[in-house]
Amino acid sequence: MNRDHRSGVKYMLAGGSILAALGLLVDSQGLLPKMAGGKDICQQVIQEKAVLSRDQLTQVLSVPERANKQAIRQVMKLPYCRLSTIQPRAGMTAEREAYPLAFDPKTWLIVLYEGDEYAGYSFSFRR
Repeated sequence: MNRDHRSGVKYMLAGGSILAALGLLVDSQGLLPKMAGGKDICQQVIQEKAVLSRDQLTQVLSVPERANKQAIRQVMKLPYCRLSTIQPRAGMTAEREAYPLAFDPKTWLIVLYEGDEYAGYSFSFRR
């Protein structure tokens, strides 16, 4: 390989890495729409003192998608609040619940449910 070709490959890999990192930051599925200045707004506070410990976070992240909602509830109990429902695809309404992290209360784990199934999660970074 000549020197110019190697430099081009390095730039292409660097650019691809940056695009991949940006892609991780963007909610490509639109599961967590932002409201009111970019923040998710609680529609109903359920458990005012609810927080998620590191151990609970680790456990819930290991629960497979499409598991029963009760599998999540066994780990996390009641959420801090419910967010507005969304429509991730035509004809499907999904519920979202928020859990502030005990070790970083400005970061919330947002859990998505479709019916009685766990459909995924995302994080909300609050200011």
